[in-house]
Amino acid sequence: MARGLSVLAFLTLRLAFATTSTDLARDLQQISLDPDQCYRVIELNFAKEDIKVYLNSGYLVFSKPVGGVRTGAVFLASSEAGDAEILLMPPVRSERFSLATFAESPNMDEHFKSAAFVFTDSTASELLARLQDSAAKKTPEFGAMINDSWTPVLRNLTGSFATRLVYDLLSKDPKSGLFYMAITGDRLGNFDVLYDPSSREQIFAGKLSYRNNRAYFDTWTSFESRSVRNGAPLPKPKFSLDNFRIDATIEPDLTMKAVTRATLTPKEKLGPTLPFYISENMRVTEVSIDGQPAEIFDRESLRADLIAGADNGQFLVIPPTELDSSKPHEIEMHHEGQVILKAGRDVYYIASRGNWYPRHGPEFSNYDLTFHYPRNLTLVATGRLADDRTEGNLHTTRRVTDTPVRFAGFNLGDFQSISVTQGGNKIDVYSNRHLEAALQPKAAPPPVPLPPAFSRSRRIDTSAPDTPPPADPAARSEQLARDVAAAYEYMQAQFGPPPLPNIAITPIPGTFGQGFPGLVYLSTLAYINPEQRPAGLRDRSQQVFYSELLDAHEVAHQWFGNLVIPASYQDEWLMEGLANYSALLLLEKKKGAKAAASVLDEYRNHLLSKSDSGHTLESSGPITWGHRLQSSLTPTAWRAITYEKGTWIMHMMRRRLGDQAFLSLLREVCAKYRFNSISTEQFRELAAKYSQPKTADANFKAFFDTWVYGTGIPAVKLSYALHGLKLTGTLAQRDVPDDFSALVPVEVTTRSGKSVHWLSTGSDPVPFTLAVKLPPTKVALLSNDCLLTSAK
Repeated sequence: MARGLSVLAFLTLRLAFATTSTDLARDLQQISLDPDQCYRVIELNFAKEDIKVYLNSGYLVFSKPVGGVRTGAVFLASSEAGDAEILLMPPVRSERFSLATFAESPNMDEHFKSAAFVFTDSTASELLARLQDSAAKKTPEFGAMINDSWTPVLRNLTGSFATRLVYDLLSKDPKSGLFYMAITGDRLGNFDVLYDPSSREQIFAGKLSYRNNRAYFDTWTSFESRSVRNGAPLPKPKFSLDNFRIDATIEPDLTMKAVTRATLTPKEKLGPTLPFYISENMRVTEVSIDGQPAEIFDRESLRADLIAGADNGQFLVIPPTELDSSKPHEIEMHHEGQVILKAGRDVYYIASRGNWYPRHGPEFSNYDLTFHYPRNLTLVATGRLADDRTEGNLHTTRRVTDTPVRFAGFNLGDFQSISVTQGGNKIDVYSNRHLEAALQPKAAPPPVPLPPAFSRSRRIDTSAPDTPPPADPAARSEQLARDVAAAYEYMQAQFGPPPLPNIAITPIPGTFGQGFPGLVYLSTLAYINPEQRPAGLRDRSQQVFYSELLDAHEVAHQWFGNLVIPASYQDEWLMEGLANYSALLLLEKKKGAKAAASVLDEYRNHLLSKSDSGHTLESSGPITWGHRLQSSLTPTAWRAITYEKGTWIMHMMRRRLGDQAFLSLLREVCAKYRFNSISTEQFRELAAKYSQPKTADANFKAFFDTWVYGTGIPAVKLSYALHGLKLTGTLAQRDVPDDFSALVPVEVTTRSGKSVHWLSTGSDPVPFTLAVKLPPTKVALLSNDCLLTSAK
């Protein structure tokens, strides 16, 4: 009997710990309200750091427990007089501006009658304890009445955070748990508020919106919580991955099946669950750690992914036992899916370029990549070629990186190639043998048939017109090879050694490019002759982009984006601004200053173009907002501000510092942050080292406040007069906020030469006085050196 009880006790204990992610997911999917935990609440107030919630009068119904935790609740006002309120005050100007843009007020003070909550922190236990201590009245009849209408709402929201909820429930750490509210406001309608201690920015408010049948998650505001601003440490990754060994097979139908092996190194206590990311086009089928099978949880979490602005899907790995955090572990993950799409005859589009294999974060790692694929195709990938052979119908290629890289990519096609060696670098340019379907010429419509007699009398040709010949997808391959070799040599001389000595240029359908370590994806439009590009892409600016800038921009990403990486999404503009300005420096070297100035003029005009709201595109938000700029209000603002204003910021810094100091700054960025990340503030601090002493704003703080953390392109009017050898005048600005202020360049020309003075603007005309040795022959604003327009 005793032995039987012992076995029973053991089985009971084993079952108590046998809850799997699948069990939790099933229970979350079937979550429902608990009428027995419905309370009549009056003045029930609580806060999540900067978020303050006031449930003034109404009913609060909690969900039934999942895994022993209540993960949801619903609030409903008790009557027309019932009410609740949420207060949120962003701590910095740019976030108040953002909130005002979307919610028409810099601070949120919104009343609401209903809200649904999802949480894995201590919210449920704390509120229930307060309700029980206050002897709040239970109203199970009201809970039963709303159960059928509100349980589906709660299930939908819970499903939107499925992966995160399972992770938190398995981790059982309420301090890092999630708190989320879906609110129907009296004035703002439906919107979301989130407090997530594990996020880089803990406070979030925004709304799911639609424009032209496309979903956008508009970020109204996102910022660090009060505790972090006061010095609490930011969350850090619990582990890193290195020593990637990937063996991938591409089937004839383009399905990929791969095994990724890596070394997992703990950075702190790991806990029972490990999060990873992979393309939504891939499915992880099997995982083992140190040879032991692990459980996989992989569910779509739509709202969580939209809020994070992520292109990846998150999945969880649950080891059979908690891992020893004092030593590294070997992880093996099997995954498969369709990351390669057909774009024409033997032309392919790699849809998942940086996330086709599981990753944890943007850490630098070593890679050993082996691909097996149809023998009639060519595959190019990151790294040095270590093996290349054909056996039967299968072609095998192995690539190895000799230095750590940010991520690994590949491209596939029926390629032809040419190679150039210059300055110790090997440049391979691959081009398609066939044109992608989207660029195939369209046959002209047949003519309207005419009566024979009419045609004969007027000698009209009634035969069908010929289809124009297709463009040659390899027409500019040799020119590209020369251009890339020259760019690689120039940038290596300016910025130091790249992460990898060789680079492969490969085509990709579309109008964009992307620079990976040792591998560049370049729009097919860069490969074909300018006169054969689509009619809408033949103007001068488009021709310069595809023939002069795109390849150099992507080459520059070998340094800015691969050698040095951004510290967060707020710093991604640095990589694009530096890469694009590097391409502009090369254009200036090849074609002269006027060619570069012309591109900058086009960027300025585009930034000054008006959005649907009547505001300039540049005023959509500061450049540090990153992907947040791509909103339902201004879908094109992210690209314009990140690339074009980013280029202007670098140009203005160059003019402030001088050419030699500016290039020295870029060299130090690459040397100091080699294989590391850099933030916007670290870049500013480094730039300040190269300022001339005793110059205005030598630390660049005002410059960054104006151009990086702020918005505005001023129209500036220069007025001046000469009194003896003293030049006096004013600078007046308009078309910018009253608190906008900038240093703008004024050039004074005399018979003995030219001098440039950086002078202040302001909401009122700002006076200046300059001593001159000779009477000026010309005094002018240098609009080519600063992002402004001249006002009359």
